[in-house]
Amino acid sequence: MESFTSTILSLLLSTVFFPLSFLLFKLIRRRAAAAALPPGKTGWPIIGESLEFLSAGWKGHPEKFIFDRITKYSSLVFKTHLFREKTIVFCGPAGNKLLFTSEKKLVQVWFPSSFNKIFPSSSNQTTPNELALNVRTMLPNFLKLDALQRYVSVMDNVTRRHFEDRWEKNEKVVVLPLVKNYTLELACRLFISIEDPCEVERLSKPLNVLLSGLFSIPIDLPGTTFNKAIKASDFIRKEFVSIIKRRKIDLVQGKATPTQDILSHMLTTKNENGSESSVADRILGMLIGGRDNVASACTFIVKYLAELPQVYEGVYKEQIEICNSKAPGEPLNKEDIQKMKYSWNVACEVLRLVPPTQGTFREAIADFTYNGFSIPKKWKKFDPSRFEGSGPAPYTFVPFGGGSRMCPGNEYARLVILVFMHHLVMRFRWEKIIPDEKTIVDGVSVPAKGLPVRLFANKV
Repeated sequence: MESFTSTILSLLLSTVFFPLSFLLFKLIRRRAAAAALPPGKTGWPIIGESLEFLSAGWKGHPEKFIFDRITKYSSLVFKTHLFREKTIVFCGPAGNKLLFTSEKKLVQVWFPSSFNKIFPSSSNQTTPNELALNVRTMLPNFLKLDALQRYVSVMDNVTRRHFEDRWEKNEKVVVLPLVKNYTLELACRLFISIEDPCEVERLSKPLNVLLSGLFSIPIDLPGTTFNKAIKASDFIRKEFVSIIKRRKIDLVQGKATPTQDILSHMLTTKNENGSESSVADRILGMLIGGRDNVASACTFIVKYLAELPQVYEGVYKEQIEICNSKAPGEPLNKEDIQKMKYSWNVACEVLRLVPPTQGTFREAIADFTYNGFSIPKKWKKFDPSRFEGSGPAPYTFVPFGGGSRMCPGNEYARLVILVFMHHLVMRFRWEKIIPDEKTIVDGVSVPAKGLPVRLFANKV
């Protein structure tokens, strides 16, 4: 997920994260001679400082890797070595500004070589930059707000059924696995028209394995996390290729429509000339974002609403007014979503405090300098941001990206989150069972124990 400018939830402003921007660059043989590289070290051969970086996330302090080096080098720019790439890290909104205003001028989208093993068609069929451009060109028409709003009632129905089947009649639940199932079910329904719960469940475990391997040490040996991720990707890709083949036949025979879901939209878009495997990889990438990034956001919304009852009351008040304006059982519609202003501010604040992803990758396409340091052409960059201060100053809050790199799924994420919040607070109040549960990074930011909570039914 990559940026929305929004009002900040003032009640949460006492907790402020330092804004960080990772800009990763791969070193090539030549270096610009005009300026020195930033301070820092590259660590061990091959793995560099990857273990320290990953370990900080596993232990519940993902920011520690950055803060320790800022203090050590007395600099907001330093060099390191992550995921087999020599790396420069930029910290702060200035780094975000550089990234989002320099697309195709100084930087371009890039993926580590390890990604090519998990998504092999991205390297076999086209360059990563062309792949990203292809996806971004074909999806906006399907994912723009006007088009998505016709699916609000579908989202409402899936969400209503999810809470009835998996939350109600339970005194305690573990939030993360439930929400991951919910966001996967919803993404499967809207992306590839899979509605059978058994088929959805069949994809869930390999998706978990794949996500854990995306940001693991890229050592492809039997039993490693990375090797398991490659196998999981192969399994899911085969499932999707089979679905794609059937869908092509259904489109020709009139059994499927071009606007039925994202898959039909991709297969009938004139810009789509890729193989079935490349289409499967693109659907897989979107499914990961549609499931895990959104699930992370929803889970931490549950966490903060449990910790801040006054904020819960504000969300509940807004949602009960919407509920009272509707007939019993009437689904949510686009007008209801537009009324959820306070709820979205709360969601944005949660995204500020706990961004789901650790960043995105970019490659320098020209030599340039930053704060007096040399950034040579062909180095790579990775940018997780944080929000700071009393308001969304430019380039300090970018959970959905910015500029030409605005995530095409931002409106989808917004609708899913708001429909989830509506049904959640209409049904329950809750309390955390583990008061001081840590936040760790396992592909995305998650509570270490999945956020177990005790439920109390609301009487509406």
